[in-house]
Amino acid sequence: MGAEEALEFVDNLVFFQTGEHLNLTQRIILRYLWEDEKRTYQDIAHSGGYTEAHLKAVGAGLWHLLSKVLGEKVSKSTLRVVIQGFWKTQQLQKIVQIPKPTSNNANLQDLDSNFVGRDRQIADLNHLVSQGAKVILIQGEGGVGKTTLARKYFKTQGFYFLELWMAKESQNIISVESVVEEWLRGDFNEEPGREFGINLERLRRKLRDGTKKIGVLIDNLESALDKNGRIIASRRPYVELLRVLADPTIQSVTLITSRERLYESGVDVSFYSLEGLNDSAWRQFFISRQLNSRSTVLSEICRAFGGNAKAMQIISGVVITDFDGNVDIYWRENKDDLLIERELEHLVASQFDRLQQLDTEAYRLLCRLGCYRYQDVTHVSIQGLQCLLWDIPEQQCRRVIKSLSDRSLLECRKGKYWLHPVICTEAITRLKQCGEWQIANQKAAEFWNTSVNKIENPQHALMALEAYHHYIEIGDFEQAANVIIRGRNNKWDKSLALGVLFNRFGLLETLISVITPLIKNLNSEYHLSLLYNMLGRAYHQTGNVESALDCHQQSHEIADKYEIFQEKISSSFNIALCFIDLWELEQAKNIFYSVKKLAEIDVNYYQYVVYSQCCLAYIDSSIGLNEEVFAMQREAEAGFASDRLTSWGRGTSLLFSSLTYKNLGYIETSLELCNLAIFHCEVNQFTSLKARAISCLASLYREQEEFPTAINKHLEAINSMKKLVDKCSLAKAYYQLGLTYQRMGEVSSSWESFNQAILLFYEMPAPKQVQRVQLAMGSLRNNQ
Repeated sequence: MGAEEALEFVDNLVFFQTGEHLNLTQRIILRYLWEDEKRTYQDIAHSGGYTEAHLKAVGAGLWHLLSKVLGEKVSKSTLRVVIQGFWKTQQLQKIVQIPKPTSNNANLQDLDSNFVGRDRQIADLNHLVSQGAKVILIQGEGGVGKTTLARKYFKTQGFYFLELWMAKESQNIISVESVVEEWLRGDFNEEPGREFGINLERLRRKLRDGTKKIGVLIDNLESALDKNGRIIASRRPYVELLRVLADPTIQSVTLITSRERLYESGVDVSFYSLEGLNDSAWRQFFISRQLNSRSTVLSEICRAFGGNAKAMQIISGVVITDFDGNVDIYWRENKDDLLIERELEHLVASQFDRLQQLDTEAYRLLCRLGCYRYQDVTHVSIQGLQCLLWDIPEQQCRRVIKSLSDRSLLECRKGKYWLHPVICTEAITRLKQCGEWQIANQKAAEFWNTSVNKIENPQHALMALEAYHHYIEIGDFEQAANVIIRGRNNKWDKSLALGVLFNRFGLLETLISVITPLIKNLNSEYHLSLLYNMLGRAYHQTGNVESALDCHQQSHEIADKYEIFQEKISSSFNIALCFIDLWELEQAKNIFYSVKKLAEIDVNYYQYVVYSQCCLAYIDSSIGLNEEVFAMQREAEAGFASDRLTSWGRGTSLLFSSLTYKNLGYIETSLELCNLAIFHCEVNQFTSLKARAISCLASLYREQEEFPTAINKHLEAINSMKKLVDKCSLAKAYYQLGLTYQRMGEVSSSWESFNQAILLFYEMPAPKQVQRVQLAMGSLRNNQ
């Protein structure tokens, strides 16, 4: 059996099983491999002008299709054996009698694995047609599946359709006169006349006939459009054809596929924007390729490529041929280089190249948009686009932006703009090459600095932080530091640093991740001192007290050396708070006294006098030195009304005061202050501090022997601390829960809670806290 005979035989088998013939690429692969099964895809690609990745993807689909049609596993190496074996057992005459499946045949949909996830789009097109649309332009990015959808629509709806494929280069576009002549002669058996106008009228009459459903597919119209979406000057006669196809009296439907919009005032066109396939469609496609569709990374890949159908086909082929069908390994190896497959790279690059030729201003904006991250903040406002058009008159900016969105290169929804990751990857590359990386990031940073006027929630904080990332990209570390340190308007205090607000919102890991690399590159001692202090507070709140102490001590050393009074007093106070949590009370007490003494020098730091007195009163009441506690506590409370106290400082002071009165046995007063602390935390969004206050409240219910309420409050505090990953507070909360179970006589539960506390205190490490818990456990053992 020769190559041509084998091709015809296989094509007949496929047609009678699926209703579709082999396409050109499939035939090329079969012919080359039939002649020499040892030929590689790379050889075939070189000979046929294709890319290797594309042939791999097509080949993977072809082997799957033939395996189903022939009922036996088909691959490159078994192709000849399987087909020749089938030839011997089946006569061609019998095969051609197999009935062609109808559109109701379930097997047709099973075999048509290249068309998935577009049922809604077919219904949408039907709705437009039912509303009287004659010409529908299906617009979308390259590879999204516009042509596949158009062809499938015509086939499933029973249309006989005429096709017009636009050449990729405008100079190669065939004349419309020749197109109409060929349609009349080849599709309607009518000899065309000499005049174009006469031939158009003949075509109009044929399309009015209505004896059979006629569809017209005009594919890749963008190559015939200029920068304004109009038909190019050298091919203006196409407008006359479009006018005929849009005639409301004809019975045909025309589908145009294009990456760009058509703007011809004399042609009535309905626009249909085609988005990428969803996650479910990708999974369905991967199932058809016998790949692991349950892999969690498949959703990530789908999102990264915007659901692009061409990307789906190419990637599945690469996974099959190069990664033995393992999707996870493919993504692990390639997720940082989305355009590693050459066909995808060429697909994206061609869109950039065409835009560069047609509209240089829009092209520059597209490249500049690569400076945005689209991660924590997934979009920018129109002002974020306009700031990158620094060399364009303001009145022209919106036209440039519209040029991008009309070409499906810029995503836009409800005033939010962004680039798909694949487009962004190419934009970044070109922006760096053109020499505008520095200025684009500067402009973007300025935009974020000015666009977030008030910070009231975590999203606002993340938006403000975007400026930091732009400064880091261009190595401007001092400006990056200033983003974190600069005071911001908020609804709680007059002005708070962004880093302090991150702490308030519980964005501690993010704060740690941005400060840690920054401090290695700073020269400003002021910035360093502030950032070390912020980093220390973040570490403290996550339970890493050892690192917190190190950061606060570094902040203090810098502040002391360069006489930065604010950070000298603040870092000292934070060091003392760390020692309290380690239960190193004598060290904490000495530092609080020195902080109080420092703060008394300057009235601007009076708040630290109040904070220190609260803490000193708590320490003395904890170790039984009660003689001066009342005096210190009352003096501290006198300062609660001062406007120098920050909202955090007021909340912390209320909590320490409640704990002090609990130690002294004044439970009612302690309860009142604790509830005030909880209310204050709710108003000011102090989630971590609130959890500590609820733990205190639970211990007060224990003292009143309201054990069920106490247990509920303990568990509420513990659950909150677990979510916040607040290890230090969690350890103390387990200790308090153990004490409550101990008071209730629940020995095993008490023992379990104490052991949880010890485990966490060991991790910190806090040996004095471990001893404290063990002492309580010894008491429990003695009472048994």
